[in-house]
Amino acid sequence: MRGARIALIAALVMLAAPPSEADRISTRSGPPPAGVSIPSLTHGQMAVIRDNLPAIRALASAGLGFDLTTWRLKDYLNLQSFACLWGIVPGSITDEESPFNECAHAYLAAGRALLLQLAHEPGADHKSIDALISKIEVEMLADGASLNLCRYSDEPFNTNEIIWPHWGMVPFIRRPR
Repeated sequence: MRGARIALIAALVMLAAPPSEADRISTRSGPPPAGVSIPSLTHGQMAVIRDNLPAIRALASAGLGFDLTTWRLKDYLNLQSFACLWGIVPGSITDEESPFNECAHAYLAAGRALLLQLAHEPGADHKSIDALISKIEVEMLADGASLNLCRYSDEPFNTNEIIWPHWGMVPFIRRPR
């Protein structure tokens, strides 16, 4: 019975996979608009950003009149979090071999980029933003976060490209110990 449930879940996940490029139909002519470039973050920085993501989202939601870059980063963070199942899959952030690790890098890098963008917004709560940036920097130093690298640690992202989990690897997810 358990094996049948696992097979059913795996089949549903495969059916939910995004269409291939050949299946996508463009609704506009010409090249797509340029997206916002998002710098990579190290594997070690992921957990620190994840732990502070609710505070980053709260600061972004509190602002009024943000520019297009801020809006695009916030939108990308939400879309990319959805694509990565909000990071709830065990090991998606801690296990480099997880099929969800690359997409977790993408949404957490977007969270960090959003926080840094908020720091430059006129009219934003700079005191709270600066306090959160300082808190994150201290946590990253304490964890040695910049030293913990993985294969996705040097991969930049872009708001025009959603990174989906590697669905074909889902049946091979290792159980956390």
